[in-house]
Amino acid sequence: MTATEPTTVAAPTGDPLDEVTALSRRLKLPHLRKALAEVIPTAKAQRWDPTEVVRVLLAEEAAGRDAAALRTRRKRAGFPSGKTFDVWDESASSISRATQQALRSLEWVQRRENLCVCGPSGTGKSHFCEALGQHAIDQGMAVAWFTIEDLGALVRRHRADDTLAKALTRLTRADLIIVDDIGMLPVSSDAAEGFYRLVDSAYERRSLTVSSNLHPSGFDEIMPKTLATATVDRLLHHAHVCVTSGESFRLAEATNGKGVTPLT
Repeated sequence: MTATEPTTVAAPTGDPLDEVTALSRRLKLPHLRKALAEVIPTAKAQRWDPTEVVRVLLAEEAAGRDAAALRTRRKRAGFPSGKTFDVWDESASSISRATQQALRSLEWVQRRENLCVCGPSGTGKSHFCEALGQHAIDQGMAVAWFTIEDLGALVRRHRADDTLAKALTRLTRADLIIVDDIGMLPVSSDAAEGFYRLVDSAYERRSLTVSSNLHPSGFDEIMPKTLATATVDRLLHHAHVCVTSGESFRLAEATNGKGVTPLT
């Protein structure tokens, strides 16, 4: 067996910065390449140690990749409106502050537990669920957002070629799956099937969050009783249930003239 030949680094044949730029492109280091124009002159002026130059450039690449991954996760989640906890009034919610803080810790997601937020329209259910999803993405988790009719469309799209099981497998790769606004209207048969299949696929494997105008015990009012019973049995087995109450935030804002910008 012959010894491995030592790796040699060729001496620069042109402008070193141009060569570094070309190598960063070849190695797919776009964020490092972008930082070169600022970092190299600064390093020369301040006489940085070569190790510090490498550290700073690699840190720029890592930060850039983290930011790109965050944008990708947020886009894939499919959130409807971009609501976060930045515009959430914790004191106005009927969910206790202690419960809100415990849910924001996301420890329940790590334990693969579920969350059901139910109550009258306009009491902050969707906002709170989306803000939790946005927060989970900020913490490096993958999130998927659906309405229950989105699940019906998923069933119809994949039933024809018998790929529904594969679609659900891809879907349940997300750490947190949110199904919003159940109970507003009767659920179609496809949507009921899709919801059951999702709950069954995620059971004890992934966390589900559901927002609904109905308590889950009343889902048999809007979907077939057999499916509702099987779905709720799995959904609530490892679930936290938060019941909201009070006046509609939207109606209160409209009544106080805060729903629109005043005309001039």
